[in-house]
Amino acid sequence: MRIVSWNVNGIRAAMKKDFESSLSAMQTDILCIQETKAQDDQVREALAGIDGYRAYANSAVKKGYAGTAILTRREPAAVRLDMGIASHDQEGRVIALDFKDFYLVTVYTPNSGSELKRLEYRQGWDADFLAYLKKLETKKPVIACGDFNVAHQAMDLARPKPNYNKTAGYMQLEIDGMDNMLAADFVDAWRYLYPDRVKYSWWSYRAAARKRNIGWRIDYFIVSQGLAGAIDKVDMLNDIMGSDHCPVLLDVDIHWPVS
Repeated sequence: MRIVSWNVNGIRAAMKKDFESSLSAMQTDILCIQETKAQDDQVREALAGIDGYRAYANSAVKKGYAGTAILTRREPAAVRLDMGIASHDQEGRVIALDFKDFYLVTVYTPNSGSELKRLEYRQGWDADFLAYLKKLETKKPVIACGDFNVAHQAMDLARPKPNYNKTAGYMQLEIDGMDNMLAADFVDAWRYLYPDRVKYSWWSYRAAARKRNIGWRIDYFIVSQGLAGAIDKVDMLNDIMGSDHCPVLLDVDIHWPVS
């Protein structure tokens, strides 16, 4: 079974940048999308011409901001939007699909902001999101994917020293959030397979950063410890364009419902 996660930086913009061709090339069973920047009806309209997938969307109250969506070839038993916490549930950042043997969660974690104005809020989000995943995990294993907006280790960004504790995405408090998740028996699928490999999933639009590969790894697949042995492949598809993020792919040997 193949799952791909992709922050598209606007689904309507992505549709004008060979999104359908990219989706076909990835040959994925499920595509988890972050930062749709569209309302639910706009997401459905943008994805209406894509055959073979069911679409689910969760949009922010604020128009043109944040938002998530999932395209799946198989219908889940249930779809859950948000975490059930009013302070977090205004921006369309979480969708969970309930399949027979696992939950799939896509998340667009809040950015702490260029002036770190949301860093304190981000701490609360990280704690609440971890609690949300652990609650799901009491019933069945979890695969969580998306833009977590943090580079966990120095090898996860091209320039760690000038950014550490100065730049959103590489603040110690944000790193602590990921540390807490991994300490709670979740596994970073990329690091599980490749403890020392350097590859990035996001590049600034400035200064030809992508061409020069001055990037960050901020997009993840996080899986329950019990699923770690089922991970077959993880990759960052650096050659697929259309966003400032590239898609991240997970192949996992797990039950996939036939209908």
